[in-house]
Amino acid sequence: MLIGVISDSHDNLPKIDAAVAKLNSLNVSRVLHAGDYCSPFAALRYLNLKARMIGVFGNNDAEKEILKTKFESFGHDVGGRFSSVELEGARIALLHGDEPNLLHEIVRTQAYDLVVSGHTHSIDQKRTGRTISFNPGEICGYLSGRATIATFETSTHRIEIFDI
Repeated sequence: MLIGVISDSHDNLPKIDAAVAKLNSLNVSRVLHAGDYCSPFAALRYLNLKARMIGVFGNNDAEKEILKTKFESFGHDVGGRFSSVELEGARIALLHGDEPNLLHEIVRTQAYDLVVSGHTHSIDQKRTGRTISFNPGEICGYLSGRATIATFETSTHRIEIFDI
């Protein structure tokens, strides 16, 4: 199963549109978003996303109940600060990552195949035993100057990064 992995869209509507278009063209089966959508109006840009999105809130997300309701109306499951899913046998944890000690402890347990986080706006991939911790960078491109998304293949645990 091919999964899209994204984070930190920060209301950059053209980049969200580009991310959605790329994820649709890759024919991903699910999308994981590690938070910081920011304002509820940005949620509308995910309406055309073909795959179901699972997401968590980040430290910059405003009006969380409105965001949650908007995403639910599109068939997406966005809410809370942590999500744990199993997709095609791959155990995946999803959090924003603005609490580094919590992120470190989740990775250290090696209870997951993949731990997805955002927050730093920097692409980062590390392996701790059986667990890959991965930050796909930022959709918005504001801090790094590079707007990126990624995919994760559940059968091979292969990660691929795409500039948008």
